[in-house]
Amino acid sequence: MTKKHPFPAIETKDLTIRFGGHVAVDHVNLRIDSFFLKSIIGPNGAGKTTLFNLITGQYQPSEGRILLKGKDITKLGVAARTRLGMGRSFQLTNIFPLLTVLENVRVAIQARKGLGLNFWRNYLHFSELEDEAYHILEQVLLEEQWAKAAINLTHGEQRKLEIAILLSLDPEILFLDEPTAGMSQEEVPAILEILQRIKDARDRTMLLVEHKMDLIMSLSDTIAVLQDGRLIADGEPEEIYKSEAVQAAYLGGGVKSE
Repeated sequence: MTKKHPFPAIETKDLTIRFGGHVAVDHVNLRIDSFFLKSIIGPNGAGKTTLFNLITGQYQPSEGRILLKGKDITKLGVAARTRLGMGRSFQLTNIFPLLTVLENVRVAIQARKGLGLNFWRNYLHFSELEDEAYHILEQVLLEEQWAKAAINLTHGEQRKLEIAILLSLDPEILFLDEPTAGMSQEEVPAILEILQRIKDARDRTMLLVEHKMDLIMSLSDTIAVLQDGRLIADGEPEEIYKSEAVQAAYLGGGVKSE
């Protein structure tokens, strides 16, 4: 049964950031309900990644507030927000290239459990960590690559591994910034399957920035649309697809698939 919480997982109130005279995010009021997947779309330069940076703590807002399950976290930094259950992937892969696929995931689990790199105890003694790491690799369709050095994975496989590392930290809220960036069309369906699995479990909240509209429309519970830093639409996929404001934002051509 899906857990319930009296407050949204994340809520922003008049969230704004200025860089000199440029307003990159302009009084955005966004609600992300617990255990649902919300996507953020918009033309290039709309402020999507900047909004991510604000919510996850990389930037401090010029105005406005950010609430996590009703608690004001506006002044907290990245590390504090991570400890509260927020986990983020980036547009560029962030892995340990010389470690094996399994070791990448195990190290992340060790960090979450506060074990660090214990030089007085061989990691093979942590068999439960190895089992947990392998189970996560199964979730992201990488179990057959467990012994391969991460540097030898394809780009698409490295993106899967990054999601596995993120899951290893067991965040309540996943922030996924263009998880298919740089992938070939052939690699995208596997990422779609992984994200669909995570969504279907309904035990994590997900916020997604992505340019591939087929993926956005099939995965999202709700979609928020930014233009010039402002929130111009927020609703279910069908509503967003038909929105005249959204069509105008995409140069009058409608929301088209890639």
